[in-house]
Amino acid sequence: MTAGLFISLEGPDGAGKTSVLKALVNRMETLLGERLLVTREPGGKDNQVAEAIRDLVLSPELPTMDPMTETLLIAAARRQHVIETIKPALADNKVVLTDRYVDSSIAYQGGGRELGVKTVEDINDYAINGLMPAATIYLDLDPAVGLARIQSTRQDEVNRLDVETITFHERVTAAYRELVAANPQRFHVVDASQPLDDVIEATWVAMQNILATQED
Repeated sequence: MTAGLFISLEGPDGAGKTSVLKALVNRMETLLGERLLVTREPGGKDNQVAEAIRDLVLSPELPTMDPMTETLLIAAARRQHVIETIKPALADNKVVLTDRYVDSSIAYQGGGRELGVKTVEDINDYAINGLMPAATIYLDLDPAVGLARIQSTRQDEVNRLDVETITFHERVTAAYRELVAANPQRFHVVDASQPLDDVIEATWVAMQNILATQED
């Protein structure tokens, strides 16, 4: 590989993204060493401004936050993430793997909050200035299954978005699937209803295919 590579990992709540990411990163570190940068949204690797906005956006103590306020805050955090973290890493020839990016805003705020895909896309165009991932791995899961997993496995880590209604999460998943259908060359879809070990293996296969496309 001869240039920086930008990859995102996406999925609805309860899809097992955290567990999959941990296993994925362990394997990628063996392969890439210090060339790998793992980050997340909202927030970012060692990004004080974006992380402060993350705390605000996800706080369960702020249930009355207006949907557009939420969208603008996330876009502001994303702008800081792009400028301070992602672009410098790509310029330094790193492989950047981010846990969530613009697709999450389109799905959660555009679909879930019903602000509209175009509205959220337009807001984020200012934030990212054209910087989209070369590839995105999407963990696909029925929202009812995802919410059941959340309730049974991480009650102590539930954030403001986790407690939304099933209808909200159905809209999120529908928006994600529309994005996948509209961008088949960028998205690599993994069935997250499988046992976790199988999901991890399928995600690793997808990641290896992504990395292979960057080889000379």
